Amino acid sequence: MHTHFMDKLRNYDVSFSGLKTGKHQFKFEIDKTFFQLFDTEQEFTNPKISVDVLLEKHTTFLEFEIESYGNVELVCDITNDDFTYPIENDIRVLVKFGEEYDDSEEDVITIPTNDHAFNVAQLIYENVILSIPMKKVSPNISEEDLEILERFSPTETEEAEEKEPESDPRWEALRKLKDKN
Repeated sequence: MHTHFMDKLRNYDVSFSGLKTGKHQFKFEIDKTFFQLFDTEQEFTNPKISVDVLLEKHTTFLEFEIESYGNVELVCDITNDDFTYPIENDIRVLVKFGEEYDDSEEDVITIPTNDHAFNVAQLIYENVILSIPMKKVSPNISEEDLEILERFSPTETEEAEEKEPESDPRWEALRKLKDKN
């Protein structure tokens, strides 16, 4: 099972070893079989996403720009109707070479020096998942429905009130100290 999975993932390898320095472009079409590789509870169906991978190869490092665009089907939180949601996302990653794989740095991924391909599957996956809104509300919903929703979700309004610019909690703490004296 696992090797099969690895083979499938290998379809998203961008092989750079034979490439000249300069710019190269790769294209991937992503559908539900791609997301099935990642064992997650998906909140969307019918993904149709194109991914453009632009690779700029330098002598000692690689620059990747990964653009994902397309649509997924979401289920509206309010009406339970399906609706199409546009996905559009663009990330840039620097790939350096080192002892071992390391992605602890933001926007920089280190891969083993002897690797000759970089797998973009995880990045594409995260890219799409991050594009999915927490609250899935169909664009076809009426103002009326939204008002009803607002009325029944007090937590939302409380959160909104908290977003008002308020004094920094650290200053509050200082002020309390001062008041005591």
